[in-house]
Amino acid sequence: MYDLIIVGAGPAGLTASIYASRYKLKHLVLAKSIGGTVLEAHKVENYPGFSSITGMDLMQKFSQQVKDLGAEIKMVEVDSIKKKDKIFEVIDSENKKYQAKAIILALGTRRRQLNIPGEKEFLGKGVSYCAVCDAAFCKDKIVAVVGGSNAAVTSALMLAEHAQKVYLIYRKDELRAEPIVVERLKTNSKIEIITDTNILKIEGKDKVEKIILDKDYKDSKELKLDYVFIEVGSVPLVALASKLGVEVDKTSFIKIGPDQATNVLGVYAAGDVTAGLAKLRQIVTAAAEGAVAATSAYKYLRTK
Repeated sequence: MYDLIIVGAGPAGLTASIYASRYKLKHLVLAKSIGGTVLEAHKVENYPGFSSITGMDLMQKFSQQVKDLGAEIKMVEVDSIKKKDKIFEVIDSENKKYQAKAIILALGTRRRQLNIPGEKEFLGKGVSYCAVCDAAFCKDKIVAVVGGSNAAVTSALMLAEHAQKVYLIYRKDELRAEPIVVERLKTNSKIEIITDTNILKIEGKDKVEKIILDKDYKDSKELKLDYVFIEVGSVPLVALASKLGVEVDKTSFIKIGPDQATNVLGVYAAGDVTAGLAKLRQIVTAAAEGAVAATSAYKYLRTK
């Protein structure tokens, strides 16, 4: 029997573990992998204490601190969570069962898709959701990045270090990334910005060869290229939470109180999966929510 089980090992889950260790809670971290989507970050330049660090290096520092504090981490996927008589039963993908008095859901998100023809067909054949993973394959190639957020702009900048040409395609008229990264984007001669435009279709034979736009760009709706990187946001992974009866908002993010508590007694949520902290979706806010969730779980367990 554990005091606490944390599901997820991104910034929120790992920070929750650090605080749980400091509160001397007997706890377990269950996650398919350590680091979450932060591992895909080529450069992190807005986390306090680091002027510039890769997402992978930052998450290694998080996980090392968790291990140094003696926390137990198991690399498995969680299949279900059930509540029975104030005790939670967690079952993993290997059909192993664990019991805990409290739960923290740090489930994270998955990449949002465009849902256009050719997207699924060419996944791994020129279509990618991870510039960090596939940038090395783009040497001297022509690529497109779809999106207007920080993730899209930083991906375009990173790809420009390898590719011959980078198109940044965004459906609105103004990028929503931070001004400092937009400034870098606009001064990079390899990058061309196409706004007010959507991709309708991805075409090719054995791999990506071109995309079809919804309006003319330089007198043509076709754009010949080799890779398409899709950076159009994320969808919260709430299947486990929903089965447990945890409430979500209209955009499927978990509803939480100021203490990270959900509507289910003993269940807390933290990180990108929640509707908290203005849905800022930053490493620093995920870590903050993880700290609050662990503190709240500790206070809850003390009252019991």
